[in-house]
Amino acid sequence: MLPIIQFQKDPRPQGLIPDMQLIADKISIPLLAPFVRPRLRVMLAGSLASGTCTLLSGRAGTGKTTLAADFAANCDRPVAWYKVDAPDADLCVFFDYLAASIGQQRTSFNGRTVRSLAAGLEFDDIPLFSEAFVFELMKGDSHPLLIVIEDLHLVCDTDWLVPFLYRFLQLVPPDVHILITSRTLPPAPLWRLRSKQMLTVIDEASLAFTREEAVEFLATSGLSRNVAYVAFDRTNGRAGALAKYADILAEPTQEMLRVAL
Repeated sequence: MLPIIQFQKDPRPQGLIPDMQLIADKISIPLLAPFVRPRLRVMLAGSLASGTCTLLSGRAGTGKTTLAADFAANCDRPVAWYKVDAPDADLCVFFDYLAASIGQQRTSFNGRTVRSLAAGLEFDDIPLFSEAFVFELMKGDSHPLLIVIEDLHLVCDTDWLVPFLYRFLQLVPPDVHILITSRTLPPAPLWRLRSKQMLTVIDEASLAFTREEAVEFLATSGLSRNVAYVAFDRTNGRAGALAKYADILAEPTQEMLRVAL
């Protein structure tokens, strides 16, 4: 059974918030052993320094989560991580998790207030809700924060996401950066933020390994340059497929080493 986080009921007689249980793994940075290329680290660092939001966009197996986890571990700031699942299309569930994740890193952030507002939210009030969310982020002694929202594509069809994000990303304080992973590009209205240099998109073509990166990666499994070239050509540099290819090819090599020893 996955560990859970328990929130108590609000003791105030008005605006009672029901008990809720959150899966802790959804708001924890995943433990990975990535091979992350310096080229991508440089791109993320540049986006962190210059913009409000970075989007890692690509199909499954393109290395989005690996890259995000590596960057989270090395960005020298607290990280609020939130792994989205399909049931999180419910607005209240989404903000339960997002508020809980941020609250773990910023004690001044009042997640209970955010949850109360989300519980009674009407569609026309979403921009005001975005402003209230940002206000909570700006309260207290702030420190630089990275907010990672993984697999946002699972809730992109909701009617509330774009109105929230569009207003939210325009107001995010400069000490907060949003890193999103998604299998799809953001809905059309969010592209306006890209033209304002508030949104940086690192797409599938950028996430793919180059030929020389594939050589370096497969060398860590004891595989030759020629083998790496074949693997690259067959996988088109796609991270997940390249890793599987390396595992398959490396097994005979490891077996020969065991026999030799």
